Amino acid sequence: MDSTLTTNVDIKALNEEIERESAFINLLTLEMDKVIVGQKYMVERLLVALLADGHILLEGVPGLAKTLAIKTLSETINAAFSRIQFTPDLLPADVVGTMIYNQKSDEFSVKKGPIFSNFVLADEINRAPAKVQSALLEAMQERQITLGDTTFDLPKPFLVLATQNPVEQEGTYPLPEAQVDRFMLKVVLDYPKKEEEKLIIRQHLNPTGKQQPNAVISPENILKAREVVKKVYMDEKIEKYIIDIVFATRNPKEYGLESFANYISFGGSPRASISLALAAKTYAFIKRRGYVIPEDVRAICVDVMRHRIGMTYEAEAENITSLDVINEILNRVEVP
Repeated sequence: MDSTLTTNVDIKALNEEIERESAFINLLTLEMDKVIVGQKYMVERLLVALLADGHILLEGVPGLAKTLAIKTLSETINAAFSRIQFTPDLLPADVVGTMIYNQKSDEFSVKKGPIFSNFVLADEINRAPAKVQSALLEAMQERQITLGDTTFDLPKPFLVLATQNPVEQEGTYPLPEAQVDRFMLKVVLDYPKKEEEKLIIRQHLNPTGKQQPNAVISPENILKAREVVKKVYMDEKIEKYIIDIVFATRNPKEYGLESFANYISFGGSPRASISLALAAKTYAFIKRRGYVIPEDVRAICVDVMRHRIGMTYEAEAENITSLDVINEILNRVEVP
């Protein structure tokens, strides 16, 4: 049998499986829409991070439904949710937990912190000092916490949604680049449109009260969907496209981007390539397709790459951002 034909048959079977397994995406979105007006972009990115087993950093002014979005998502999945408000006086024990001495039994017992949840909202992460940030980021990377002599696995699924307020700079501790790299996606939120804001007002002034989302799936469904996401077919040409995009951030001159060479201090790490490939697969799954197309890579590229490119002082002086670099790379790099 012709190998091309075999691949086609496999793709057809895979498409049917993905179509079947991704049916819950519509249910989740419908439930989220009951509560969240607009912000479809943020909700879609939340689903990408959740299904790709990554974490997400949200940047936006207060009042854009960041907290509401992750709380609603946890309710639709019937999962445990906790919120940590980061402040300058927060200690690592306030996040991960601590050992407490019991005088009666003359022994230490473990008191687990709010990190032991499926969905953790780290609100205003840049307000906490480095020790607290590193405690959270270790949990994100290792998916486990050590208290005393005992190591505890964090629940599955485990998703950290950290928020940053770009307006206030006093009393903040900006996340170092190496720590920001741990987040699979960085999403920058904008204000809602006029029509959306009108609906938001109506919803909040509704005398019958807010609509409550229903739990439509379980955490086990998410874990199963993650395994299916890994099966999504990615052609070698797409892999090359992803590598070209990431390498263009490291060696812009090789890709005809000489004008940007002085603006980039460092490019994306191998973690960027892995995240972009996995996010593209997940995006294809959300779009209920069994294979990745270049549009999937392009759709998710900005959110995966924007926090992984270091910009020089020259770039800041000329108001050139990582977003400008990514857009130029996507225009220049050959699409398969």
